[in-house]
Amino acid sequence: MDALDLARWQFGVTTVYHFLFVPLTIGLGVFVAGLQTAWHRTGKEHYLRLTKFFGKLFLINFAMGVVTGIVQEFQFGMNWSEYSIFVGDVFGAPLALEALLAFFLESTFIGLWIFGWDRLPKRVHLATIWAAVIGSNLSAYFILAANAWMKHPVGYEVVDGKARMTDLWAVLTNSTALAQVPHVIAGAFVVAGGFVLAVCGYHLLRELRERRAGAGGTGRTGRTGGTGAASIWRTPMRAALLMTAIAGALVAGSGDMSARLLYEQQPMKLAAAEGLRHDTAGAPFSPVPGLEVPKLLSLLSTHDPNAVVQGTEDLQARYAERFGPGDYLPNLPVVFWSFRVMIVFGLSTVGLAMLGLWLTRRRRGVPRTPREVPAWFARICVLALPLPTIAIISGWLLSEIGRQPWTVQGELLTAASVSPGVSLAEVAVSLAVFTALYGALALAEAILLTRHVKAGPEPAAPAAPRTPPSRDDESADARLQPTLMY
Repeated sequence: MDALDLARWQFGVTTVYHFLFVPLTIGLGVFVAGLQTAWHRTGKEHYLRLTKFFGKLFLINFAMGVVTGIVQEFQFGMNWSEYSIFVGDVFGAPLALEALLAFFLESTFIGLWIFGWDRLPKRVHLATIWAAVIGSNLSAYFILAANAWMKHPVGYEVVDGKARMTDLWAVLTNSTALAQVPHVIAGAFVVAGGFVLAVCGYHLLRELRERRAGAGGTGRTGRTGGTGAASIWRTPMRAALLMTAIAGALVAGSGDMSARLLYEQQPMKLAAAEGLRHDTAGAPFSPVPGLEVPKLLSLLSTHDPNAVVQGTEDLQARYAERFGPGDYLPNLPVVFWSFRVMIVFGLSTVGLAMLGLWLTRRRRGVPRTPREVPAWFARICVLALPLPTIAIISGWLLSEIGRQPWTVQGELLTAASVSPGVSLAEVAVSLAVFTALYGALALAEAILLTRHVKAGPEPAAPAAPRTPPSRDDESADARLQPTLMY
């Protein structure tokens, strides 16, 4: 093992760890904004309680995402200076837009949202959370556009060994970015939906246990919902089920776009994901080794069941002839299984959402009365918490490892991107420090989220005591009765 291997491990560990928080922040922010909008429009108190409850979870996750994201930039100068020199002129624009426009918008309005309760007009305060949500999605767009350029470089020229941007608009509207952005954003909503389902399932199960134990409306039920208040959790559960199902359809649609672009721009990644070794007309798709669906890969890749899909070994020979001797194969087992884990776990989450929508549909003949959430379904929602996160992380591994051995497809090899003056010992020390630090942060995040989820939302405000009408009021009512009769 050399410095290059450890540098790749370090960047992979820190990137995957940071990406644990990004999708949940994007999706949960929109969910919280939706809850606050419902409170603004209806005035119902349970929407306000849910807004503040999920808002705290959102803020915990947002803070952890910011802290872990800062480390990413340091590594470009520490371990990947040659890469930074090559891409700096291109990456400067989208990353500057992300920092100066999107992140400043997001962080500024999140601060106003946090401290603006009871200080800002209700409508203005609602606008702050939506502005923060727009900022987080813009931030994701600029970062994904920069990442897409590494897979399909456009709008540049190489001058003196450096990539120089010639067309910013081409970089920001890269076809790979236009397919990747909706795919990742929709995946983020699936992750957030799975998280909300797990939280709601936990509280519904706890409420059921308390009801069986005869807790009634006293004790801890004040924060979980209490007798007859289970609808406080049915409301966000139904919203999360709907969000997950819709987002799952968008993931599938944008994934189809991505597959067709892989066929044109990154055929090695497509072949590695399928385990296809040789060029094949009417290429089959293998859900698992040993089981093949004829012509399905060609159909998914080109919408032509008889199209030729290139294989890994034939591509290796072509790349060696084009770029010179070398190993141009990615880690085939990782790419192959990452693709399948992404599909299976993602479809499982969306399937769970579709099942939940059916189970919680409104009763026939009883308007506006939802069905009770079955205890077994609530339990599955809790157990399924890691599934969408594993799916989106697997998709990220497929995307990044499948591009190897290139950091910039067709232009810069990973082996040529590492800092020349960094020793194996230096990378090992920084890797150990980052791993220990991130482990401590993960523990803190888990403790904070668990503690807040268990605590539940704040108790409902007690109803104001009803004062009996005075004699004067009774007389006034009596005088008005003849008028009201007509």
